[in-house]
Amino acid sequence: MLKIFLFLIPFLAGWGAFAQNNTAKEMPKGFDVPRQGVAAGRIDTVSYKSKTVGAVRKALVYTPPGYSKRVKYPVLYLLHGIGGDEKEWLKGGNPQLILDNLYADGKIEPMIVVMPNGRAMKDDRATGNIMAADKVAAFTTFEQDLLTDLIPFVESKYPVLTDREHRAIAGLSMGGGQSLNFGLGNLDKFAWVGGFSSAPNTKKPEELIPDPAAARQKLKLLWLSCGDDDRLITFSKRTHDYLFVNDVPHVYYVEPGVHDFKVWKNGLFMFSQFLFKPVDIKSLNQYTILGSPAETNIRSAKYPQILPDNRVVFRTKAPGAQRVQVDLGKKYDMVKDTAGFWSVTTDSIGEGFHYYSLLIDGVALADPASETFYGMGRMASGIEIPFKGGGYYALRDVPHGDIRVKKYLSKASNAWREMCVYTPPGYDQLAEKLPVLYLLHGGGEDQRGWATQGRTGLILDNLIAEGKAKPMVVVMMDGNMGGGGGIAGFNENALKMFENELKQGVMPFVEGNFRVRTDAQGRALAGLSMGGLQTLYAGVKNTDQFAYLGVFSSGWFANNAELSKSHYALIEGNSNNINTNLKHFRISMGGQKDIAYENCKVMLAKYDKAGIRYQYSEYPGGHTWPVWRHDLFEFAQVLFK
Repeated sequence: MLKIFLFLIPFLAGWGAFAQNNTAKEMPKGFDVPRQGVAAGRIDTVSYKSKTVGAVRKALVYTPPGYSKRVKYPVLYLLHGIGGDEKEWLKGGNPQLILDNLYADGKIEPMIVVMPNGRAMKDDRATGNIMAADKVAAFTTFEQDLLTDLIPFVESKYPVLTDREHRAIAGLSMGGGQSLNFGLGNLDKFAWVGGFSSAPNTKKPEELIPDPAAARQKLKLLWLSCGDDDRLITFSKRTHDYLFVNDVPHVYYVEPGVHDFKVWKNGLFMFSQFLFKPVDIKSLNQYTILGSPAETNIRSAKYPQILPDNRVVFRTKAPGAQRVQVDLGKKYDMVKDTAGFWSVTTDSIGEGFHYYSLLIDGVALADPASETFYGMGRMASGIEIPFKGGGYYALRDVPHGDIRVKKYLSKASNAWREMCVYTPPGYDQLAEKLPVLYLLHGGGEDQRGWATQGRTGLILDNLIAEGKAKPMVVVMMDGNMGGGGGIAGFNENALKMFENELKQGVMPFVEGNFRVRTDAQGRALAGLSMGGLQTLYAGVKNTDQFAYLGVFSSGWFANNAELSKSHYALIEGNSNNINTNLKHFRISMGGQKDIAYENCKVMLAKYDKAGIRYQYSEYPGGHTWPVWRHDLFEFAQVLFK
């Protein structure tokens, strides 16, 4: 019995109800075996002259039940893997039985299926060293053989429709890579493209689809599928990620399985049901994945899994527990199965990074399947939800800088402390001094926050590569001063301690150990939440040392009369100097759901009254890392220009 997880559009074999439940479901019984009373198609071996190879080559051709030369048919070109030949699908996949049964059930259009030998060389047998350079190269050569020799032969011998809308290409493993390369590289020839467990011969996504707009317009369907335990899944996943970010509709189907015909037969069974019919492209993004492991999972962990609508499936083993919950801001009760595994599917979760914990019998614990991050004043699990607009913090093929962890003996506190320092690509070869941004985390976090949760390195790498930001050093210091202020830092004593640490501990160390500028025009200070308060306290007082200030999701105290009085007295008495010294003063907020929103509005009214110049913006998302990543993305582009 073949069992797979299915998450497909409802018209496929009536699986819509399953798509809502996200539970295992059996494939239709007997989908790939002979059934009594089912009319059979025919498979013939044909020979064609290949000018590309300089030889006569063979292919198998499936014609459907009731085949008639008076009817014109669409064509699917179905390709094999690196160890096979034109007979691999026939021997391992029973394609004729799968298609015959689907015809009998009225679920596919009549079509001709051509199974060629994708190794375009004179000796195209799958013998000897199949990984030899000439044999591997022959799979690339097959593109020319397919387009100039095989397709013209099929169209001269069989009654087929010759327009791109009635021509499809799909394949398994090496043939999956060929199908993506040849199909997406020739959208004037193919409107339907499928890759089953596509192999490393698959081109990089930006090479496959250099023009996403053209792909959106021309593709009828792009299908990607793979087994979740297939070591080659990374090639399908990277293609899916690129398509997702660039808004190219497609199916990305992951099922339990490895690199074998169980997966490939399922791929043919499902892909063929879409072919040569109207497809509701807008619905595909609702049914593209059963569940894809979150990128924040530890190596090889299958859960948590993210569903297409950003619901998350959590699963953990705790056989002795009485109650298990996931705390993701909202608490979700998990359900235990007979093997001791607890699972739950959440509501749709907003894009970007989120902290979460497992509550096992009331005790908050980090999920052993997830990476952990210092946040909320402790180590907690984190999950990254895909975001189409998140390309600016994606890992791209651009020069990358370094995040350097530096310990230093603070002259301010006479204690060992730690900072994370981003240096841009090529820093060690540069002779000139670079501008420096001092970047501050929020309450309950530390110097690691911007480096890990904030994706500072990737944001700067991408901006610098595009010429949108100046190369700069970014110093991410630990803003937790302890003492009377505690980690929250919400009193003047702690704010003074922070200012001393910044000016007497951090800046002297950075300027003595990194090639950075020491003038105000070459320095910036910015922070989120608690770090925004620290920026307001130390930055506005020291505009002779910082020409750029960034305050993210923060606002001066509205309920502390003493601190409010001293701060607003400072700006009222120094507004001219502040405006003259600051080249850019950015204040941003995560919309009305941001917990600092009201404080910020009170502050801005005071600033307006005092005549302080600033740039204000809002990015919806509340008091969260997706907002702060975007704040850094925007702020970095105006610095030091």
